[in-house]
Order: sequence, then C-alpha cells, then structure tokens
Amino acid sequence: MGIDDTPALGRGFEEDSGAVTAFLSRVEDELAALPPKAERDPDQRRAADTVTDAARLVRRRFVERHAGRVHAELTDGGRAPLGLHDLVDQATELWPGLVPTKAQRERERVLPQADKEGREVDLGIFTWGLLRDATAGEHLVESMRRPTPQAMVALPAFRATGFADLGVVTVRRVDGVSEVTLLNLPFLNAEDDIVVAALEVAVDLVLLDDATEVGVLRGGAMTHPRYAGRRVFGAGINLTRLYQGEISLLDFFLSRELGYINKIVRGLVTDRDGWLPEPVEKPWIAVVDTFAIGGGAQLLLVFDHVVAERGSYFTLPALREGIIPGAANLRLPGAAGPRLARQMIFRDRRVDAGTQEGWSLCDEVVDTDELAGRTTAAAVALADPAVLANRRMLRRVEEPESRFREYMAWYALEQARLLHSPDLVANLERTWITRHGGGKR
Repeated sequence: MGIDDTPALGRGFEEDSGAVTAFLSRVEDELAALPPKAERDPDQRRAADTVTDAARLVRRRFVERHAGRVHAELTDGGRAPLGLHDLVDQATELWPGLVPTKAQRERERVLPQADKEGREVDLGIFTWGLLRDATAGEHLVESMRRPTPQAMVALPAFRATGFADLGVVTVRRVDGVSEVTLLNLPFLNAEDDIVVAALEVAVDLVLLDDATEVGVLRGGAMTHPRYAGRRVFGAGINLTRLYQGEISLLDFFLSRELGYINKIVRGLVTDRDGWLPEPVEKPWIAVVDTFAIGGGAQLLLVFDHVVAERGSYFTLPALREGIIPGAANLRLPGAAGPRLARQMIFRDRRVDAGTQEGWSLCDEVVDTDELAGRTTAAAVALADPAVLANRRMLRRVEEPESRFREYMAWYALEQARLLHSPDLVANLERTWITRHGGGKR
C-alpha cells in the first residue's frame, strides 16, 4: 500500500467518508500484522512508515475538504458545545480510523516516547482541519473555554471557604484576590498532563468565584535540594514525563493552550445571556520567583501585570528540546520585538529581569521581601471596574480570536509532527543520559 493506493476524494461527503474509512481500515490491518514499533526490523519500519504516511495524506485531504461538515455532524449543527476530547471520541465512532480511539491513545500512553506509533499525529491533522475552518474552529475554541465539570463540583466549597486543594495546585482567596499556587515540588513546578488539568480547574474557580476580583499565579516553595525553601515560578515542560511518553498532544499541548491559558486571556464562556456578550473574566497577575523557564516564560505573555523577583530570569529552551514553545511564537514578537523573540526561541537566550530586554517580559522587578506587597498594590489597581472593558479592547488589537485560532491550527499540526520525530527522541535520549549518568530508561 502506498500513495498510489489512496482513494480519490471529491465525490461528496458520504462517498468520501466511505472511501476514507475503508482505506484506513486496510491500513490498520497492515499495521496490526507488523510487530510493535520497538521490535521492527528496518524493512518492517519502512513498511510501517509507507502505510502510515499514506494514511496521513488521506486524513489530511479529507479534513481539508470536509472539516466543516465533520464538525456539524459531531455537534448537531453547532448546537452541542463539544470540546476537543468529546469531538475526538465521537469521531472515532462515525469515521473509524480518522483519529485514534481512546483505547489506542491509552496503549500509546504507557510506551516511552521512542516506542510510540505516533497516532497523535493523526489527532493533530484532525485538529488542524477543524481549527482552520472558520465556523468549526470558532465553535471549538469557544467550547474549550467552558468551565470544567471538576471546577463546577469544587465551586460551592471554594465559595464557602476561599480555599481549594487540587493536589499539585492550591487556590486561596484573601480580600478579593485569589492566588493560584503551583506545587509540583519534585519537578521544580514543571508542567505535565496532571498539572495542566489542575491549573485549568484552578483558573475556572478563580473566574467563577463572585468574591474574586483579581487572579494571581505564583510558584510555591520547593523541596529540591538546590532550591529548598525557595519559590520557583516554573521550569517548563516536564522532560522526564515527556521521555517516558506521559506528555500527550491532547491533554498537554492542546489542552494547555486552548484551555487554561486561553481562559486567562479571554475568560470563560458560560450559558448566561445578556445584551453585551462579555465573557466571565478577571485581571491576572504573575509573580515570578527564581526563574520562568519554557512554559513559565510563555505564561508571562498573557498576564496583565508581572512582578519579578530581583535576580530572576526567563528562557525558552523548546527548540533545543525539539518542540514549539506553545504560543510564544505568536505573542513574543509583539512583546519583545522580532529580534529578541528569535534569539530566545532559536538560541535559548537567557533574559534577566531588570535588564533592558527583561522589561519586555515583566512590569516590576523588586526584592524578594517586596513581592507580596507589590502584588497587593497591583491587584488593587487592576480591580478598577474599567480594567475589564479596556482589557477586552486591548485583546481585540493585540490578538484577535481569528489570529489565535489560525495559529493554533498550524500549531496542532507542527507540534504533533515534532512530538513524534526522531530528532525529539534523540534530544530526549541525550538529556536523559546526561541527567542519569549514562543509564537508559
């Protein structure tokens, strides 16, 4: 099977659907006849690559042509506000093979990154198709901004007590300011699937809580010997989890950008209806202790005010790791200028708070004992009732929703490809060997 065996499309949605699912079924049969990826010889790897590439071409052509119809079928013509997880699960039933099933994703999840079949690339193609379609993409982005079920369950207790313990994240409200504290202590507040899920619930709670006027994100005090007792904002992506195959395209890369980060930027979508279609949003402050590496530095680009500890610094090592630094490619050139953006993204340039370059990523640089006071002062200023309207108007100029949606479409495709590339695996192997004294896995 190869490119010459791919079905010709263009005969209408129903006929194309049948031809595509039949072809993808044959692909699955051919892959099932091969040993697992880790056990394949060179010829078997080439055979797998041939049928996999052919299948991806068919998926891309299908969603390129029919994404709008696919989305309409899955959402009852746009009436059901389905997020990406639900869309994927339902698509596996209507068009088998178009995206990986939940069982296939779970089987891949327990494998080291090097041994995965790379089915997440198919998910990236599917997401790309939906997001690049204006109607489907707008509906999907909006649906991803709805409150999580976990937050709705936790909300009554948070409203009553002003505190929520979400494991690796806590939320505490004091005098109208709710501080989200990241506590992934073994990994210096690096993010993984679990952290992303907890942060989204925390952001939802802050936004839904009527007694909260301003949200704050800060890292907690570490137990790591090198930073014991010191707060750390964030160490980026959890490379140990990535090496072990436990960082997913859906639950980390896509849910992070379309979920909690976009909720910080644009607020929550709820069912409330009024003459002014405004989201449920709050101003946000970031407090940077020690460093904001990778994803931590990406986050600074969406906050309304950033207070940084004197001596802290920011870096974006994603390219060195073999991936794309979230939406930093979209946001950093506007914040820091195109030259510094390229230096940070392409060369992992370190930017120190308090330097000329550092001021593009933060608003204040103060001594450690001043962080709390300056955060409180910033929160008082941001609680002004006119802030939210001005925030919405700034957003329309700085990052229109259509621009964000188009970026995320290509991000889904490119990040999926990189996530399962030989270069990423080689980078992870080198990092793992360096950190663990030459040992493997």
